[in-house]
Amino acid sequence: GFYTTLLLTQTPEHILTRTNNRTEILCEMKKEHSGVYWYRWSQERQHFEFLVFSNTLGKATYGTNVSQERFSVHEARSHSSYSLRISHLHPSDSGIYYCSVSQSSQLLLGTGTQLRVVDALPLPPKTTQTPVSKKPVLWITKSKAASRTGLCSPLVWIPLAAGVLLLLLGLVPTAHRFYRLRRRLWLRVHRQ
Repeated sequence: GFYTTLLLTQTPEHILTRTNNRTEILCEMKKEHSGVYWYRWSQERQHFEFLVFSNTLGKATYGTNVSQERFSVHEARSHSSYSLRISHLHPSDSGIYYCSVSQSSQLLLGTGTQLRVVDALPLPPKTTQTPVSKKPVLWITKSKAASRTGLCSPLVWIPLAAGVLLLLLGLVPTAHRFYRLRRRLWLRVHRQ
């Protein structure tokens, strides 16, 4: 049987990284053990895949079709924590990774680390301030709504025209008051 337990704590919980990067998953153990197993749960194939077992002497046994050059287990702090390092990541490496120890014919699983490997990270648009330059900078967005006509784009002139119209409408009452005040003053001066 498989059981998840807080006796094996994994960090981080989630990793989103790019193809060809490398990553590391840490597993801390609060339990006596003879070594650590690493498994991957594949959502696509709906099964656990054995990756590697590393005993307390550091000897590793690899699963079928698991590359020893890409997957390696490293011990830290005298058998209380281990890390799984994966290099040259592929999208097929995506899945939930579990460290595990064997106890009375059961496997106790760690808390799990979700790994997603993508070709390009979904980064937010840059919000850094652009340096002031003397030449006008033409920004072309990938938005379908924006036509590639630059400064004449409806995305630019429609809000601009609406803003100018609102400004002019706001000035009408002020201009009218100013006109009436000037007329009263003119009448007062000419009556005397």
